[in-house]
Amino acid sequence: MKKLMVLFVVMAMVLPMALTGCGGTTTAPEEAQAPAGNPEGDTIVIGVFEPMTGDAAQGGQLTVEGIELAHELYGEVNGKEIELKVVDNKSDQAEATTAVARLIDKEKANVIVGSYGSSYSMAAGETLKNQGVPAIGCSPTNPLVTKDNDYYFRGCFIDPFQGTVLANYAIDDKNFKKAALLVNKGNAYSVGLANYFKKAFEAKGGEIVAEQQYQKGDQDYTAQLNTIKQANPDVIILPGEYAEMALGVDQARKMGLEVPFFGGDTVDVDKFLDYGDLVEGVTISSHFDPAQPELTDETAKFMEAFEAKYPDRTPGAFHALGYDAYLLAVDAIERAGSADSDKIRDALAETNGFEGATGVITLDENGDATKPAVIREVKDSEFKYVATVQPE
Repeated sequence: MKKLMVLFVVMAMVLPMALTGCGGTTTAPEEAQAPAGNPEGDTIVIGVFEPMTGDAAQGGQLTVEGIELAHELYGEVNGKEIELKVVDNKSDQAEATTAVARLIDKEKANVIVGSYGSSYSMAAGETLKNQGVPAIGCSPTNPLVTKDNDYYFRGCFIDPFQGTVLANYAIDDKNFKKAALLVNKGNAYSVGLANYFKKAFEAKGGEIVAEQQYQKGDQDYTAQLNTIKQANPDVIILPGEYAEMALGVDQARKMGLEVPFFGGDTVDVDKFLDYGDLVEGVTISSHFDPAQPELTDETAKFMEAFEAKYPDRTPGAFHALGYDAYLLAVDAIERAGSADSDKIRDALAETNGFEGATGVITLDENGDATKPAVIREVKDSEFKYVATVQPE
C-alpha cells in the first residue's frame, strides 16, 4: 500500500511538468503576470485607435495620415524601432473600448494615440486607466476625457477654451448680440461645446434666443430651424460633424434663413469644402492653419513632408494634431529613457514647452494642452485664416 501511495504522488508531480513541456495549456507564472506593453522588447509599440470607418471616418483618416507621416520621419527612439499599430474604432463607443483592449492585450502597446471624437476617448478611458497604459488624444476636446484619469493626455485645447473663443469672436469681432444653438443631444462634444459657448456668450452680455436639438442620423432640421428663424438670431451655433453642419446650412438657406453659422473643429475637414458655395461663409474654431503666425521649426518640417507626400493636398488641423500626438509620445519615451508604460506616463505629465506642428504645447495638471486656437472661415471653397486666439 505504501509503494502504491508513493507512485500516485510521483505521477501527480510529473504529469503537469510533462504536459507543459509538450505544449500543454498550463500558463507560465511570468506570462500571467506580464506588465502592460513590452518594455524589454527590441521594438516599441505605439498603438492608435481612430475612427477609420463610420460617421467620424473623415476626421479619423486625416488624423492617421498625420500620425503615419510623423512615424516616417521619427521611426526610432532610444535606439529602438517604433512599430505603429492602427485599430479602427468604427465611430462607435463600444468598439473604441474593444480597440484599446486589443492594442493593450494583443499588440502590447507601450503607449496609445487616439481618438478623434470625445465620446470614443471617454469610452476607452477606464480601460486605459485600469491597465496602466497612457494615451494621448489628438482632438477630443471634452474636459471629461482627462478628468480623474492620470493616464489620459491630449495635444489639443479643450471645449471651455474653444467655446470662449467662438463667443468672444462672435461678440468682439462680429458684434453679434443674439445667438441660437442647434445641438446633437446624444453627442458629448456637441453638447459640451454648446454649453461652454452659451456660458461665455452670456457672460459677455450676449443672449441665447433659441436652443434646439437633433439626434444622430436625423435628416430633417426644418422644425428646429423654423423655431430658430422666429427667434431672429444674429448667428447660429451648430457644434456637430461636418455633414450635420452642411445639412443645417442647406435647409436654413432653403427657407430663407441667411444667418451666419459658427461651428467647432469637427467641421475642419476636406469633405466639408466639397459642398462648395453652400457652405461659403461658415466660420469655425480650429487647432491649426498653415497661414497662422508664430509657428515652430517643426511646423516647417511637417509642411515640407506633407507636401512631398501629398502634393495635391493642403494639410489640415487633424493631420497636424495626429502628427503632434505621435511626437508627444516619442518625446515622452525618449525623456523616460524607457518603454515602460508607467515611466512614459510620468514623462508625459512633465511635458513643458514642446514644439510641435501646431505650436508650442505644455500639458497642465489635468493632462490638457495649453495652446492657442485659430478662427477659420470658408471663402472661395477654401478655409482661410482669420485670427489666432491665445489662452488667457
